Amino acid sequence: MRETITDLLAGNAEHAREFVDRFDDVQDAQHPEAVTVCCSDSRVLQDHVWGNDRPGRLFTCGNIGNRVVQESDAGPVVSGDVLYPLAHTGTEVALVVGHTGCGAVTATYDALTEGIDEPAGIEHSVSLLSDFLEPGVEMLPADLDRSTAVNHLVEYNVDRQVEFLLESEDVSDGVTVVGVVYDFQDSYTERRGEVHVVNVDGDRDVASLREENPEVADRIRRRWTY
Repeated sequence: MRETITDLLAGNAEHAREFVDRFDDVQDAQHPEAVTVCCSDSRVLQDHVWGNDRPGRLFTCGNIGNRVVQESDAGPVVSGDVLYPLAHTGTEVALVVGHTGCGAVTATYDALTEGIDEPAGIEHSVSLLSDFLEPGVEMLPADLDRSTAVNHLVEYNVDRQVEFLLESEDVSDGVTVVGVVYDFQDSYTERRGEVHVVNVDGDRDVASLREENPEVADRIRRRWTY
């Protein structure tokens, strides 16, 4: 067996020793506090981002581009993996988690500006982002370099995913939808690994959000206003 698999199984053995009693209350049911929609990037450790080590607390979804949308016969709809906890487990918070330097956003930016040649599965995933990001690409200042443009679009994508959830009839009005950006590139501050709130239920105004949420005011910031 490959060394990578052996190492992973060794890590799981340690996990099992540490977690042996942590499933007692959730073996038969789950009622997570929040559903998180993260990018499936190896640098974004979905539970560790929040310091979480408690099974049952977070319902974690991952895909390239932290999308909440999937295609169906009826057109674009809220992805079932995101919708399930909101519809069936009493979860009342949805967190869209973008991250700096996102490869999916980069690929979408390239597709919209230069075109890309990728396997069909990747091109399909990129196409699901293209309709969301195309207006944002058109609004980018002309003097931005590629990496800065991508990080601006990371925020823009988070906003569009939040908007899609808020506008969906499948998502209860009682659900709080928050958009954040996970920064490990010193793009927002020099504190790598911080999560920065950029959108709360469609509100993107930093001043008002800070006033309404003073306990986390230092974590509310945007890099782009549009």
